[in-house]
Amino acid sequence: MDQKTTTNTPESATGRPEAREAAVAEAPAAAAKLIVSTSPHFMAEESIPKIMHTVVMALMPAAAASVYFFGWRALFLIIVCVASCLATEYAFQRIRRKPIKIHDGSAVITGMLLAMTLPAGFPVYGAVLGSVFAIGAGKELFGGLGYNIFNPALLGRAFLMATYPVLTTTWVEPRTVEKAVDAVTAATPIALWKFEGSMDFNLLDMFLGNTAGSLGETSALAIIIGGLYLRYKGYINWKLPLGYLGAIAAFSAIFWLANPAKYPNPLFHLFAGGAMLGAWFMVTDMVTSPTTSLGQWIFVIAAGLMAVVIRIFGGLPEGVMYSILFMNAFVPLLNKHTRPRVFGAVKAGKG
Repeated sequence: MDQKTTTNTPESATGRPEAREAAVAEAPAAAAKLIVSTSPHFMAEESIPKIMHTVVMALMPAAAASVYFFGWRALFLIIVCVASCLATEYAFQRIRRKPIKIHDGSAVITGMLLAMTLPAGFPVYGAVLGSVFAIGAGKELFGGLGYNIFNPALLGRAFLMATYPVLTTTWVEPRTVEKAVDAVTAATPIALWKFEGSMDFNLLDMFLGNTAGSLGETSALAIIIGGLYLRYKGYINWKLPLGYLGAIAAFSAIFWLANPAKYPNPLFHLFAGGAMLGAWFMVTDMVTSPTTSLGQWIFVIAAGLMAVVIRIFGGLPEGVMYSILFMNAFVPLLNKHTRPRVFGAVKAGKG
């Protein structure tokens, strides 16, 4: 019996007392590594703060482009929105007596995305009000991160659109436009086409960001760089941005082919407005997007079609915001009715 026991550890085979003591000392440490628990049994190294901070980094190219085109006023607007979102989340968590989690970065993303949907000349008080509504009504009233149905930043933008319709559609000409000066208002390319029938637009300027618009509507290039970085890190599903942009391009191409003198080409719809920002940073929201593969395809295709319908037939020049918010409401249903069949499962009989 003693011989079998000593062969369990190589060190004890020598019979040295110091070897036996080392084996006994290592036993509790080895036992601590054995944890019996429910699934999941394979833990990833990812965490909510790590993912959120990566998204913040991905938004930096678009933020830098907005400062380049609109000046320090754009940076000030971003700071105001981020600070207001952080303060609102802190206040709600204190009132609800919940753990303070403003360090996870989710409120920072909401503030940055909300600022990206606003024109550079938007007043500070409006930015603060929109940030409070985005976090308070769009996130905390639902229970906090992970429980909200709608994208908080878009909900805050919709609130400001209803509260200050003139201020949210008063655009500032970029500083890079020839002979432009600060605080000169101008119409966006999509507004010029929608309300004036103007087809005089430069796709290269729209791609680079040298056009009037919100902070996140200008440089499609900067947004694509950030979006591809998120895809490289594996934090977004390729179906979501590809499906949304593909639906916008395909549906708008039908009207363009039918009457190219009246309707702009698909590239215009991709580079104009908030299509790029919505596709890469709002449709891909982990909380408010479907989790099933079929549900994701339905979500983005329906949202893309709705965005084009609003742009062409609606009374508003932009349909990205409302298309995403509308489809957010159907995400629970999509998750429920598009779940893949479990292998080996059968439906229970009526009896």
